[in-house]
Amino acid sequence: MSRRLLHTAWGIHGLGVHLPDRRVSNEDIADQYGVEPAWIERMTGVTHRRYAEPSQSTSDLALAAAEHALADARLSPADVDVILLATSTPDQLAVATACRVQHRLGAERAWATDVGGACAGFLNALRIARDVLTASYPEGRALVIGAETFSRFQNPQDRSTGVLFADGAGAVVVGPASAGQGILCSVQGTDGALADIVGIRAGGSAQPASARTLAEGGHYLHMNGKAVAAYFHDIFPRIVRDLTRTSGLPLEQIDLVVPHQANPRMLRTLGSGLGISAEQLVITADVFGNTGAASIPMALHTARAQGRLTSQKTVLHAAVGAGMSWAGTVQRWL
Repeated sequence: MSRRLLHTAWGIHGLGVHLPDRRVSNEDIADQYGVEPAWIERMTGVTHRRYAEPSQSTSDLALAAAEHALADARLSPADVDVILLATSTPDQLAVATACRVQHRLGAERAWATDVGGACAGFLNALRIARDVLTASYPEGRALVIGAETFSRFQNPQDRSTGVLFADGAGAVVVGPASAGQGILCSVQGTDGALADIVGIRAGGSAQPASARTLAEGGHYLHMNGKAVAAYFHDIFPRIVRDLTRTSGLPLEQIDLVVPHQANPRMLRTLGSGLGISAEQLVITADVFGNTGAASIPMALHTARAQGRLTSQKTVLHAAVGAGMSWAGTVQRWL
């Protein structure tokens, strides 16, 4: 039995996405941030993004994406053993948003928890799902969800975050795969010395909510854009190199590169410098914005809808998140 568990392979059997209905253009927010619409597109590559309605929470978006993913995999909530929800914008502190999704989904026997890592959270959760299934559920199924409602945490006066981050959810169903298929390898890393360059400072035990933290805007997402960009430019090529070495697949044998959807202008520049062609690189943040942990499953869904993601395609993922942390994965699409 232990040998069987050790060699079990896992891959993605279903994809689901939920986008809020509210579509926000650069023209809609330019005046708020004191810039021209063309400046936003020139600096970020983003033209549109989606915002949740006031009545919608992260769990609402996550639930809808999870339901779509299960339908795509032709499974029911009763088939789910594990639910992992990657998010930086949970419904509340101290209660995992995944628990609310588990209950509302009706996945009564599933273990559910949240996973951190910010924009790298989805790949962290995908790795954990593979390991938990291998250890405990040799024929099991896991729901891996990325969901964000960044619009609730945007400083209305901070253009570095306000023009870039957005809301959305994506989910995948992970299940057994044949050897050499599905998830082939993963790499991860952290540099905690940079933990303060992006994040939400207040609301935790270090800075509990108070009149002072509210007045200082500590509950808004903040980002040192130059420091984050510098780190991204340094670590993104390293992730790609580590993955091609670990997988044994040179970049020319990678069919698609589906990164976390950070600044699309920066992704195109970095991709070109690494020799990633436009045909390989999947960019969706131009119309969805940076949806953090949701961005990779959302981009996978778009690539499949465009006919770019088909069976046996090799796909490389790279993500960099607050912390600072990073993650990468290579998979062979089932």
